[in-house]
Amino acid sequence: MAKSKVIVKRLSAIENFGSMNILCCDKTGTLTAGNVRLHTALAPDGSPSEYVLHVAAMHSALETGFNNPIDTAIKNAHPISYKEAQKYDEVPYDFVRKRQSVLLEYNEQNLIVSKGAVNSILSICSSIDMGHEKNTFSIESYLPSIIELYNELSSQGLRTLGVAIKNIGSLIHFTKEDEKNMTFIGFLTFYDPPKDGVIQAIQKLSELGISLKIISGDNAHVVKNIAQQVGIIAPRVITGADLRSISDAALFHLANQCSLFAEVEPNQKERIIMALKKSGNSVGFMGDGINDASALHNADVGISVDTAVDVAKEAADIVLLEKDLAVLSEGVIEGRRTFANTMKYIFMATSANFGNMFSMAGASLFLSFLPLVPKQILLMNLLTDLPEMTIAMDNVDKELIQKPQRWDISFIRKFMVVFGLMSSFFDYITFIILLFFFHTPISQFRTGWFLESIASACLVVLVVRSRRPFFKSLPGFKLLIATIGVLFFILLFPATPLATLFGFSPLPSFLLWTLFVIIMCMTLSAEIIKKIFYRSIS
Repeated sequence: MAKSKVIVKRLSAIENFGSMNILCCDKTGTLTAGNVRLHTALAPDGSPSEYVLHVAAMHSALETGFNNPIDTAIKNAHPISYKEAQKYDEVPYDFVRKRQSVLLEYNEQNLIVSKGAVNSILSICSSIDMGHEKNTFSIESYLPSIIELYNELSSQGLRTLGVAIKNIGSLIHFTKEDEKNMTFIGFLTFYDPPKDGVIQAIQKLSELGISLKIISGDNAHVVKNIAQQVGIIAPRVITGADLRSISDAALFHLANQCSLFAEVEPNQKERIIMALKKSGNSVGFMGDGINDASALHNADVGISVDTAVDVAKEAADIVLLEKDLAVLSEGVIEGRRTFANTMKYIFMATSANFGNMFSMAGASLFLSFLPLVPKQILLMNLLTDLPEMTIAMDNVDKELIQKPQRWDISFIRKFMVVFGLMSSFFDYITFIILLFFFHTPISQFRTGWFLESIASACLVVLVVRSRRPFFKSLPGFKLLIATIGVLFFILLFPATPLATLFGFSPLPSFLLWTLFVIIMCMTLSAEIIKKIFYRSIS
């Protein structure tokens, strides 16, 4: 998985990664290129405005909050000298106010400059400057046209911010309470184009049975526009305001039906994740910011990137070396392959151990000697484990990759009992033939059962490793080589000098042919039982 640029921090997350059927992510940097560019600076009437751009550039140059792509885009588009204005005070951005304010001296005036979400800025404005004519008007009669322009810009996929100012005389300090009775001077619009290849990546996730849900703090029109550009059909958008007004029970039903969540506050992300989980989904969340830590922690699979903040990477289960859905889809494929092969090993180990236990315990009740001595059992376990160790590199059928897989302890139990008892059945047939038909001595009995147990275990692995007929699902090269190697070893081992150290002795050819027939019958039976078993549970 690391070769696919996916770092797994917690091994237990591989299971959830393979079973994930919903992925929640932001749009910026994931669906879009993450290269935010300033599009236009507009006066309230929609005309271009250098004044709005200049005021916003002073704000961005002097603010000392966390570095963000919006301020970077403004400064790149309109670089200014720090000598043009002097900063006195600042109230940083927060997710409740959704704006940031700076107190600065400009043109011999002490101005509060606020920049943020349009609705948030409008809520603190009582007047409007229609074009830097130093004549302001009451904002009330202009609000409908401002909102209409804002919606039009947003529907074009432009992220839109509002800018407001306020002259506070000679004061050099201010608080959040002073953000009132301000003058709205215009808009800033930004454009972040969809990332190359994102449409194909989303289609790939869909083919893997993973539906994508966008959770964004941006305006609903912007989110919907980007979603349409990348091929996400979303007839309905749930906003942060909607989330505040609906109950958890209502969200439980709506969350599955909606693909877009816009204007979402950080604490609402966790609520969305929990609603999706409660409705039976395995939910992945992809985030890289401080405000994503809680959602990352509560998701079934928390996914971050190596460029994320430390808090996000610490909360994540999986870290991508590249913030790209294509990398994520490759990681999902590797995760499902890893999970499928892990389940194969569990199937083999539980059924083989259950069968051996049942055979050994049952035979000990009727035999006057131990069926196998401890050193023979240890050698048998070592040899049967060699092919099973290569299952990690085994080929995986396409159907196990194309849809989410889930841990099912009930299924494992049924598999263990069915194939364990089948193994024991042929073990007992071997006992009967060796003892009552050929009357073999103890050393040959132990040798015969040793050969039958290992050979059947190795060949049955090739059968039950796939739901398909064994001839339609080729095993991995390493598994095949390990199986052939073990079979050759156990066939030749009884004839070597080392065999006497383990209490084994060579078998006559007629006995070897008898064991061969038993092993082939068991392999064929495993194929037939496998077909019946999977048909009965489907």
